[in-house]
Amino acid sequence: MEKYQLLDEVGDGSFGRVWKALNKHSGEVVAVKMMKKKFHSWEECLSLEEIKSLRILKHPNIVFLKEVIREIDKSLYLVFEFMECNLFQLMRSRAESFSESEVRYWCFQVFKGLHYLHGKGYFHRDLKPENLLVSKGLIKIGDMGSAREIKSSQPCTNYGTTRWYRAPEVILGSENYNFKADMWAMGAIMAELFIFKPVFPGKDGPDQILKICRVLGSPTTESWLGGFALASGLNYKFPQLPGVNLSSLMPLASWSAISLIKSLCSWDPSKRPSASEALKHPFFHACYNIIPPSLCLRASVNNTTTREEFEQIRSCINRNRIQSV
Repeated sequence: MEKYQLLDEVGDGSFGRVWKALNKHSGEVVAVKMMKKKFHSWEECLSLEEIKSLRILKHPNIVFLKEVIREIDKSLYLVFEFMECNLFQLMRSRAESFSESEVRYWCFQVFKGLHYLHGKGYFHRDLKPENLLVSKGLIKIGDMGSAREIKSSQPCTNYGTTRWYRAPEVILGSENYNFKADMWAMGAIMAELFIFKPVFPGKDGPDQILKICRVLGSPTTESWLGGFALASGLNYKFPQLPGVNLSSLMPLASWSAISLIKSLCSWDPSKRPSASEALKHPFFHACYNIIPPSLCLRASVNNTTTREEFEQIRSCINRNRIQSV
């Protein structure tokens, strides 16, 4: 770690603390994740899911792992490309909610990253605004610490995803949930981008299901038979609620946005679209075009986007068309 100068702490999670740092040799600004656990061998380090997955995953919408350092004192450091902020911080920095074109722009990039991630055999398991990192108009999936292989034979735990973005099958204790849990999380995130507050803000597991029922309406045996089997195993009964019209909850969202959110937040995981299917939804048809200049110029948290950065974003969007998925 001698070549890095730690500047500011920018995050503190369950497994590590994240610092903004400077490479003293190159002058490059990076993010350094200092793991809280001590690692006694390189084999133990390389068994970490975050390292295993990021050694394989190379995509413009997934944060790039630059280096792994293990010190003599058995401390482990992961060096990432530096991103200006996360999506939650970007929302907090704004006085007004996102326009639909902005929601489309951010979600299009995330779904492209998920399409690649799932195609490589992994799912994230902890998608939330804090784990979507933003810099110069680009958004990348970060914090792969909870990622799992889709084909893993080990049972999944139910504490991977932060509660507000946790799929109902995960809340009800399913041990074989899959990448469709990521799709649920994206539905909740997409809705939050329109209303600037969590759409399912549960206080615990039962309250989380209650909040979901209040918005979507309670599931039926026709809409999600598997959910009733999971609930029966817990001696749990779904509250009987009619739900609300999502258009009234998100009055600024178009019919295509509402349609996509509804499908992503289907009770039955098998009825949720894959990332590839989501990218083909009518909501994203406008992504064939260059994003509005007003969006590019507001993309930076500090509103300091230069003309050069704008041209970079324009070029990036031209490359990031649906055909490239």
